[in-house]
Parts: sequence; structure tokens; C-alpha cells
Amino acid sequence: MAQSSGGRRIVTRNRKARHEYEILEQYEAGIVLRGAEVKSLRQGDASFTDAFARVKDGELWLYNLHISPYEQASADEADPTRPRKLLLHKHQIEKVARETEQKGRTVVPLDIHFSHGVAKVQIAVGKGKKLHDKRDDLKRRAQERDAERAVERAKNEYR
Repeated sequence: MAQSSGGRRIVTRNRKARHEYEILEQYEAGIVLRGAEVKSLRQGDASFTDAFARVKDGELWLYNLHISPYEQASADEADPTRPRKLLLHKHQIEKVARETEQKGRTVVPLDIHFSHGVAKVQIAVGKGKKLHDKRDDLKRRAQERDAERAVERAKNEYR
């Protein structure tokens, strides 16, 4: 579980999202959870494999988010990958719906975090990257890392 500034405690990140999609716009949404799902999240028992969100009947739903059942829970929880409702303002949902109507755009979850004790999901409208775009990003990041290392080496040699 990573820590972040501003009272946010990140439970898990979707590391593939920024690699697979060009992020166009981000939103922070509440998530409707049942029973011991919150305790499972606090333990970090969640996985974003193939997770996505979709607007359906004027509501935003998150699909394929796997939250493992809480072991100490007395009641047997339902499907760990059940669709979960995301909570946004109506105008935000309408904006997301308009943006995803365009070809090649989808809503992907970026992370799950606790903000002031409340579970939230950071979602983004993204456009799928082509293979050459992914390669270009990898090259650019490698060059930036090399440049930072060279600057650090130069600073250390100067001292």
C-alpha cells in the first residue's frame, strides 16, 4: 500500500492503464461497496486485471474489479468481480458518456484509494495507444532516466 499526499492512501494502482491508454481526463468517483469489501480493500486485496467502466442507464458502473473476500467475514460474500456502481455528479456522468461515444475512447480505473476514510476510485477517459506510441513512450522515459542519472553523476563529480 503506497502513501500519497493530501490524505490519500492508495490501495492499488492499475499500472497498465497509462501504458495502454493516453489519459485525456480524470475523475475521482466514490464506489458502492457491500459488507466486508471495505475491509478487504484496507488490506489491499484488489486487482484491476481487465477492469473498465461504462455508462449504463445514466449511471457509471465499474466491471471486472476483483476484490477478494474478507477472510474473517461471517457472511459469504457474492461474486468478487460483480459490477460496482461509481458515484459522480450527474453532469460529470453525462460528460463521460459524451466523451466515450467517440470512437476508441473508454473509461479505465487508475487506482483505488482512501480519501479521509472513504473508498474512492480514480478513473480516466482514455484513448487506446498504438504499438508505436507505446514504444515511443518507453524510449522517452529511458532517455529521461539517463539524463537524470547523468546530471546526478555530474553533481557528484563536482563535489
